Amino acid sequence: MVINTPNAPAAIGPYVQGVNLGSIVITSGQLPVNPQDGSMSDDIAVQARQSLENVKAIVEAAGLSVGNIVKTTVFVKDLNNFAVINAAYEAFFTEHNATFPARSCVEVARLPKDAGVEIEVIAVPR
Repeated sequence: MVINTPNAPAAIGPYVQGVNLGSIVITSGQLPVNPQDGSMSDDIAVQARQSLENVKAIVEAAGLSVGNIVKTTVFVKDLNNFAVINAAYEAFFTEHNATFPARSCVEVARLPKDAGVEIEVIAVPR
């Protein structure tokens, strides 16, 4: 089942925000775009938080919560921002009383809209 919520940015290409297969929810990578006004902060900590808020909205649209996230993939344009992104990431999961999920973090040459970060997640019912 395709997940579509106005609480996360609309897809900017031929893909969906996420899919709910019943036993697993997979989100597409979420740019740090504010779904209400389409803006994107220049602050990398704000970008990381917004990307996480966007995946949260998709996971919640599937009836799950942040605590159901078991895997994240974080794409960053500049690994020199790793500590700042890590702090925002840690704060997000801590604020939601969620166990930290397994994670991959990779530096990429460029992201859509010249974002500094993009995050995708996998969540499962528990």
